[in-house]
Amino acid sequence: MAMTTDERPAIEIRGLTFSYPGAQSPVFRDLSLAVPNAARCLLLGANGVGKSTLLRLVAGRHLISPQLVSVLGRPAFHDTNLAGEVAFLGGPFPFSADVRVREILAARAGVDPARRARVLGILEIDPDWRMHQVSDGQRRRVQLLLDLERRLRVILLDEVTAELDVLARADLLRFLREESEGAGTTIVYASHVLEGLAAWATQVIFLSPGRLRCCAPIASVLPPGESLLALCERWMREERRTGP
Repeated sequence: MAMTTDERPAIEIRGLTFSYPGAQSPVFRDLSLAVPNAARCLLLGANGVGKSTLLRLVAGRHLISPQLVSVLGRPAFHDTNLAGEVAFLGGPFPFSADVRVREILAARAGVDPARRARVLGILEIDPDWRMHQVSDGQRRRVQLLLDLERRLRVILLDEVTAELDVLARADLLRFLREESEGAGTTIVYASHVLEGLAAWATQVIFLSPGRLRCCAPIASVLPPGESLLALCERWMREERRTGP
């Protein structure tokens, strides 16, 4: 029997092998995993194992065969309509023009004013901020606003909270949890800042060099009494001893 839209994973990767041009070895070799709808999935692993690459593949930023990576049941790269339902937030946001935030927002039509106001409040953004004068943390908040003011079905976050202060990070995570539980939004969040995330997440993906170590509900992999930080440290030390 064919799966319905609700039963199908939000993100599915099937036998993916991916290399950058000129690389001596692939980032992924025969990688397969699935992320359920409405999951809050942590993407963990050491530097260089491919976390950002995986998020970019799911976001449709790299040309691959249609059957290898699907999002919401559609090919990640080839279905251009996914751009309106999937957001990738990460990397530099070099928006430094002499323009106020309110001017940027005024040029963006079709946004629910109530949702925009709520996200502005959560991120504590002053519409009169001038983009050439803001700090890195404030610039990151504006980047988050420009995507989160839209209703999304999949949100991909690549270390976007590193520049946020403690309160802004806590409020953002609370908002994302509400989106997951209330609207069924699927969230994949790559971060090395693990404080508070064990209680926030429902799933965990752990990438080891050259392989997938884990893709499972977090409750099934986190031993009683062990912190998420301790678990990641233990796995990474095992990898360092044994190698890929």
